[in-house]
Amino acid sequence: MTAGSPTRDIIRFAVPLVCGYILQQMYLIIDAAIVGRFVSVGALAAVGASSSVMFLIMGFCNGACSGFAIPVAQAFGARDFGSMRRYVANAVRLSAVIALIMTVLTCALCAPILRMVNTPAEIFSDAYVFLIMQFAAIPFTIAYNLLAGFIRALGNSKQPFYFLIFSSIVNILLDFLFIVFMRLGVEGVGLATMLSQGVSAYLCLSYIRRRLDALTPGPGERAYDRRMAATLLGNGLPMGLQFSITAVGSIMLQSANNALGTVYVAAFTASMRVKYLFTCVFENIGVAMATYCGQNIGARKVGRVALGVRSAMKITLVYFALTVALIMPFAEEMMMLFVDASETDIISNAALYMRVSNWFYPVLGLLTVLRYSIQGLGYSGLSMLSGVMEMLARCGVSLWLVPALGFLGVCYGDPVAWVAADVFLVPCMALLYRHLRRKCAAA
Repeated sequence: MTAGSPTRDIIRFAVPLVCGYILQQMYLIIDAAIVGRFVSVGALAAVGASSSVMFLIMGFCNGACSGFAIPVAQAFGARDFGSMRRYVANAVRLSAVIALIMTVLTCALCAPILRMVNTPAEIFSDAYVFLIMQFAAIPFTIAYNLLAGFIRALGNSKQPFYFLIFSSIVNILLDFLFIVFMRLGVEGVGLATMLSQGVSAYLCLSYIRRRLDALTPGPGERAYDRRMAATLLGNGLPMGLQFSITAVGSIMLQSANNALGTVYVAAFTASMRVKYLFTCVFENIGVAMATYCGQNIGARKVGRVALGVRSAMKITLVYFALTVALIMPFAEEMMMLFVDASETDIISNAALYMRVSNWFYPVLGLLTVLRYSIQGLGYSGLSMLSGVMEMLARCGVSLWLVPALGFLGVCYGDPVAWVAADVFLVPCMALLYRHLRRKCAAA
């Protein structure tokens, strides 16, 4: 990604990522649709009652793994393959420790977490079962995201996509087996997710062993290196904490929404499933920018960074126009995937959430492009501060807007947070780019 058209490079790298995440969101939608249709509206609410908590925990794990891949991408861009393999070995060691700690802590604290977010009593039992099964799958989730991040760091985003296709199909088939035929309810959703995550991690590991010798550390490259571990943690922890800090605001917002009652929890669950389907495109254009900027800063091609940012923003604006054409006229129909047409309150509130968020997608596009670009340049601490801005904004919405406006206040939670983050990221990126130009000119 250090030569040629930035637009072509970003699109070529991002398309498999986008397709893979769309598949992931599709099977999450199918999970929710099967639960809402074949179990109950209460079970649908139970699956979504802890979604912000899942974002906090899984966001930290996934963000840390993405951060661990940045030094790998930078070493690859600099053609320092020995350092690249040592970074891989140390990243695996650190990820194993994180997986163990996170799994034990979250499983032990599952019930207090659900009480903290005001989970309604009538869905508490199902929500507990679903959440603890998601926490038990943390090692598989970390394994997949770390290994897929290594593969993408070399500029190959297609292979993880192929693995996601297979694991998504496995997940959907298991959903039907466990929920429709075996009648396992929310337990079936959790079990299907756990098994499919394990499959995707195994496929990535097998591919690296068979095809990517450049990533496989040799006997002399597997030792613990304190300096490299510090570099990995310096990139991974801020990225993980960025997601977690952002999620603190989301938890407060969801807690305020949960207090409104089961109807609004179900509406929030349905709308969030579809919203993630649309917004994952912005997220993965950002992921592409992290690799793009990482490789170009490793190759000392600072000028291509600005070209890449402009190209990425043009791509997000074209995509925004497409989302408006789909969401504005068809939001209600999308919500009918999850509940019967007679559930008019759930459908109308979920559709309102989708439409309010949609108008702010360009703001989200700017956020993801700048945040991931800053991370790829090696300044994850700065991008974490944008997560603090998001957290503060969502806390403000949950404390003031939701009590005043009810569910309409919930609808404005994400847009207000996105605007707050951009207020920080735009001047930050401008100043950082000038600093890097002067630094490279002086070198």
